[in-house]
Amino acid sequence: MTTLISDTDALAEFCARQKGTKFVAVDTEFMRERTYWPILCVVQVAGPEEAVAIDALAPGIELAPLLALMADSEILKVFHAARQDLEIFVQLSGQVPHPIFDTQIAAMVCGFGDSASYETLVKRLARANLDKASRFTDWAHRPLTPRQIEYALADVVHLRTVYERLQELLAQNGRALWFAEEMADLIDPALYRGEPAEAWRRFRLRGRADRRMLGVLRAVAAWREAAAQQRDLPRGRIMRDEAILEIATHAPKSIESLARTRSLGRGVAEGKLGRDILEAVARGLADPDPPPAIPAKAEAPPGIGPLIELLRVLLKQRCEDFQVAQKLVASADDLEAIAADDNAPVRALSGWRREIFGKDALALKHGELALTAGKSRIELVPLPEREGA
Repeated sequence: MTTLISDTDALAEFCARQKGTKFVAVDTEFMRERTYWPILCVVQVAGPEEAVAIDALAPGIELAPLLALMADSEILKVFHAARQDLEIFVQLSGQVPHPIFDTQIAAMVCGFGDSASYETLVKRLARANLDKASRFTDWAHRPLTPRQIEYALADVVHLRTVYERLQELLAQNGRALWFAEEMADLIDPALYRGEPAEAWRRFRLRGRADRRMLGVLRAVAAWREAAAQQRDLPRGRIMRDEAILEIATHAPKSIESLARTRSLGRGVAEGKLGRDILEAVARGLADPDPPPAIPAKAEAPPGIGPLIELLRVLLKQRCEDFQVAQKLVASADDLEAIAADDNAPVRALSGWRREIFGKDALALKHGELALTAGKSRIELVPLPEREGA
């Protein structure tokens, strides 16, 4: 049976054959180094009986049958590290494929470590080795070579086995609800909209940020996002993040002051780009409702450092006990927040995370629990209630 599909009729026939199947494994090959929007080159799909590579750049091919398959709510779509693949399908169809199963997240829930690689899962769960020699080939060049097609198909063929084994593990360890919670976050359409007005949220701000600065940041980031989308160029080709943050901080009002921005220079400041930037700065300064100010991060209370380290040890031990990735349970910032505030607004203090870590973290913090070494592991020892507590 043909493994490379390059026309609409063959694609429609393949998708029709998948009707009624429980799941399909999906992967994509795309190029994005020189564009804002990813250029979809190849889509690999494996049903229970066959696997195909779909040439998305073939002359005249229409992907409507594939998009209908992705939207079929009766068929589970299996991906590994799905976010970029989902972004592509949202761009093509306007909707997030559903339902989905991300094997990377399932692996984290099942104790394969933080961000388990696909290669690792194939080796451990499918007992196979991947030939990754074609990983960085030019997927936009035609014709595709037999080796490229073989590489592309191997990804989804083994993905079927990885998925089935992870499903078994989720059933065995009773963590299907944990996993479902993570999937709900991944299919939120807001993740993939790329709204220019929300682009400022991508920036990691350090220290205090007042409303004036945030208003300018939002306006300039929105201008760059829209410019990148319109010109189909990477954001950094329009202007680097560092330059945007510097402009937001100093809010230049003239070409002369804009020219002092590092990585811009006078040539850019005096051209059309400079005028556009100054207009965006002016919009930000005139914004009647800028984002709320971000206060400077409070200094950690004296003596909190050792407590944070104890929480880190507890997190590591509890994640080993439950065979779940630490990254999925709590971050370094979460530990610091818990050390400072019993009611910190972090996910580690709610839901299943609270059950396996959060409640013990609070007990350790308040002297109701101790850590001790024994039998080559850290053990948790409940302590009697202290007088006057």
